[in-house]
Amino acid sequence: MFRFLSFLLFPVLGYAGGQPEKWQLSFQQPASPLMEELISLHDMVFWIITFITVFVFVLLAYVCVRFSAKVNKKPSKTTHNSLLEVAWTLIPVLLLVVIAIPSFRLLYKQNDFSNIDMTVKATAYTWYWSYQYPDHENIEFDAIMLTDDELSEDQPRLLATDNPLVVPINKNIKVLITSDPTGVIHSWAMPSFGVKTDAIPGRLNETYFNVKEPGMYYGQCSELCGYGHGFMPISVKAVSEQEFADWLEFAKTEFANDKFKNDNIAAK
Repeated sequence: MFRFLSFLLFPVLGYAGGQPEKWQLSFQQPASPLMEELISLHDMVFWIITFITVFVFVLLAYVCVRFSAKVNKKPSKTTHNSLLEVAWTLIPVLLLVVIAIPSFRLLYKQNDFSNIDMTVKATAYTWYWSYQYPDHENIEFDAIMLTDDELSEDQPRLLATDNPLVVPINKNIKVLITSDPTGVIHSWAMPSFGVKTDAIPGRLNETYFNVKEPGMYYGQCSELCGYGHGFMPISVKAVSEQEFADWLEFAKTEFANDKFKNDNIAAK
């Protein structure tokens, strides 16, 4: 009963953090302005749908009782009511307009790449992700899921990777997303960022996000890409600008493009 009531009330309940929680029914805590707007739009539509559902249910119950054969021995011969017909046409139209305006505004904002601060490329393989920083001397590394015996105490199972994608906070970061040309379709999905974009072989898709607070955020491939589908997580570490600059200096030596990639391929 508690979970059922929570489902009904989840737009007004607290949201889980940057990773899934046990018995979670609502969204993760929004970590980007886009996700905040997505949740606001969802909550608005949720209450509109709830009102319509309750109204229709009450109306049907009223009609079943008020106009039943037992109550109306002599049935009404009414066939037309102009005011009622105008109302049930205009009210749904107005509701759709109310939903459409913020929906189209948000859709435009999700595809507005006019103010990008940094670009990252994510390539899906079977079954792990590879990241490249084309704006920073083509730093490139693979992100492999940690096994149970490799996890530290604060790392979630099946979500943590050996090398997280490191990004600065409060920056518009464009992600170019594709898949290995010899592979299959994957999907780069980060629930707390409001991002979910398919990685398709031979095609380059793009999205962007802006992380507000430092921390670790987790996602997963959300396409049924094969038997390793559940083992290619996405971990993103958001840091301050200074910490990101320090990490870049480390990454330029640790993740030298050719050396690191060849070592990883040999290890696999």
